[in-house]
Amino acid sequence: MGADESRRVHFQSPEYLVERLDAIADLMGTDRTDLLVEAMQEYIDEQAESDSFQQHVTTAFYEGELDFETVKQLVGAEQAQHLRLLKADFEGEPFDLDAPDDTDLDEGDAVTVDDG
Repeated sequence: MGADESRRVHFQSPEYLVERLDAIADLMGTDRTDLLVEAMQEYIDEQAESDSFQQHVTTAFYEGELDFETVKQLVGAEQAQHLRLLKADFEGEPFDLDAPDDTDLDEGDAVTVDDG
């Protein structure tokens, strides 16, 4: 399912919450679904930035409870890639990196230190 595809979700909620949500929707000129989707997105974003949540995801990934794609959904592609590289390092797996080219990284400005 793509990021912009919709999925119907059915769940039970206390009636007073639905009534409050409907009152907010009426006030804002929108509907209940839009408010719920916005609230879910804000909650997910807040969790993804939380240190405790990221630690929980990290632990679950390192212990094999979460796969890479799930981690990517939870904390974003960049953080997931970082965790995958660290896990590979911890497990002693070689990184799949291209061999360096013959570029002089310090452009001839290397400094030597006399350790004597």
